[in-house]
Amino acid sequence: MSGVFADVQALVEELGRTVVSEYASDVDEKARFPSEAFEAFKANKLLSAYVPEKFGGHGLSISELCKLCEILGAYCASTAMIYAMHQIQVACLVHHGQTSSWFQQYLRDLVEKQFLLASATTELGVGGDLRSSVCAIEKNGDSFVLNKQAPVISYALDADAILVTCRAHADAPASDQVHVLVKKEDCSFAEIAGWDTLGFRGTCSSGYELKSKGHCDQIIPAPFVDILAQTMHPVSHLTWGSLWTGLASDSVHRARQAVRHAHKRNPNAPPVSSLRLSEVDEQLFSMRSGLYREIEEYKTLLAEGNPDAFSNFGFSIRTNNVKLRCSEMLVDIVGRALMIVGIMGYKNDSPLSLGRHIRDAYGAAIMVNNDRIRGHNATMQIAMRERS
Repeated sequence: MSGVFADVQALVEELGRTVVSEYASDVDEKARFPSEAFEAFKANKLLSAYVPEKFGGHGLSISELCKLCEILGAYCASTAMIYAMHQIQVACLVHHGQTSSWFQQYLRDLVEKQFLLASATTELGVGGDLRSSVCAIEKNGDSFVLNKQAPVISYALDADAILVTCRAHADAPASDQVHVLVKKEDCSFAEIAGWDTLGFRGTCSSGYELKSKGHCDQIIPAPFVDILAQTMHPVSHLTWGSLWTGLASDSVHRARQAVRHAHKRNPNAPPVSSLRLSEVDEQLFSMRSGLYREIEEYKTLLAEGNPDAFSNFGFSIRTNNVKLRCSEMLVDIVGRALMIVGIMGYKNDSPLSLGRHIRDAYGAAIMVNNDRIRGHNATMQIAMRERS
């Protein structure tokens, strides 16, 4: 562990125990943006953790970034999800924008001003397919305008900029896409869908008609198909899997506390729930092991610098499997933990309450539907070469 990361990790742990944890219930109850947490993140330069040191950031690795998401997930899944979604967008700029002087300067500005980045990839009329866009960027000289009907833009009103997918021009096919950064001051938002949900309430993932404008330099200088394969797809699933692992870990922690309390009441015989605790800890071990394996694979591929490696069907399937297994194991782990804790986990006013945990857990498999991902995997399984 580098000295820089050790310091950052300790800081995130401290903020998690204090600020993030303190406001988690209020964020959930009111379905509001976790402003206190992100004010603290900005004050401590945590939004630029993945920005390379040459631009002033911490220059953390993908494995270190995922660890931060895991830590935050144990305190507030909504806060961790927003942090993860922001870092996915930062990774897109870091991996694909550095050939542009405009994006080089934007990364420096992000470090200085701690911009919060959101994403608008989904669109009405494409059925959740990230590789299709209805809207198209309209260029006029060096400037552009862009209008998009997005059923989900998480924390849009609290972000400083939004990365938007769209067709490269009005005559482009749906799959010929670019990735564009639009600044909040150049956008207008008309809400088309609200966000009163069971879990992940603090992500504020309402839908909007987004109208924006900007300079053509704000188009990332890489096709979106490459950005998706090399960065957005793997970083999304790995950071999400990490925060879900943090959520699962805290659930097991609460179950362990309950078992210890039971043992103190009758120290002459281990409680029956201790066996159930051992079983759920095995599940957590399996969840974490699969996740960590794929984080290390992605870290290795980034270091090798071979862009063709990311289009390998085997890599894509394994990345999808992280999302599938982590999201579904999460529900199982939290549910098992609830049965161990019992009524104190069921009560909302208990220090061992698991109500928010279990509601957030179900969102993991639903918000990006697992059946759609399995459908992609099924197609790739047929075409995949052995040992890929």
